[in-house]
Amino acid sequence: MTKTIRFTKMHGAGNDYIYVNTMAFPLDNPEALAIKWSAPHTGIGSDGLVLIGASDVADFSMRIFNADGSEALMCGNATRCIGKYVYENQLTDKKKITLETLSGIKEIALTVRDENVTEVTVDMGVPVIGETALEVKAGGVWYTGTVVSTGNTHLVIFTEDLHTFDIPVIGPQLENHPLFPDRTNVEFVCVQSPNTLRMRVWERGSGITMACGTGACATAVAGVVNHKNDREVAVEMDGGTLAIHWDSDSGKVFMTGAAVTVFEGEINV
Repeated sequence: MTKTIRFTKMHGAGNDYIYVNTMAFPLDNPEALAIKWSAPHTGIGSDGLVLIGASDVADFSMRIFNADGSEALMCGNATRCIGKYVYENQLTDKKKITLETLSGIKEIALTVRDENVTEVTVDMGVPVIGETALEVKAGGVWYTGTVVSTGNTHLVIFTEDLHTFDIPVIGPQLENHPLFPDRTNVEFVCVQSPNTLRMRVWERGSGITMACGTGACATAVAGVVNHKNDREVAVEMDGGTLAIHWDSDSGKVFMTGAAVTVFEGEINV
């Protein structure tokens, strides 16, 4: 017996996901649905599936499944989109929202004009900094990266020229490197100025994506640690730019950017 599920396609800086309000449309087996629905030609097409749910400890909860069906701990772009979704769908009238994720509770602040959410800031918490000059060999080449966790694990590699990397080849090798038993996201970064970084990303479980919110935060932190950029920096990605602020007093990282509704639809399962 089939049932109809209503979904919303949204993106943050081009990082696009399928959003389902599971309080109205509960889903079984989201891992398989993420694979099926994310397919670009035979499905809806996305970087993954995001479930918006109730929470006993926050205003709402989030579960996120990558395009390969694996579950992620956190997604900064999806967090911003959820802020827009719950406000514009009148699930809340709050402009400061808490969201339960697998990496803890995140605080979301909405900028609203004429009842439309135009910008969202997320308190990403205090980053966990690992090795700052990790030597990793992939494809016979040695790479030096900085390990930062901003809810997800990231390997940030700085370079003077992004075109030197064959990301579809190198990305999966680094993602699945034995040094990362749970796999890792990988950022390739070029410093344009102390307050501007250019980044491309290979996301764990999704491959090349247009943007990565937790990756942008990790990149900014890695740049500060390696004396490459200021604590307030614009991170430019294929799909758009995010403003990142690593606050020196609280130690927290704040991410600000837009969230965009692409379309809504129904699908049978």
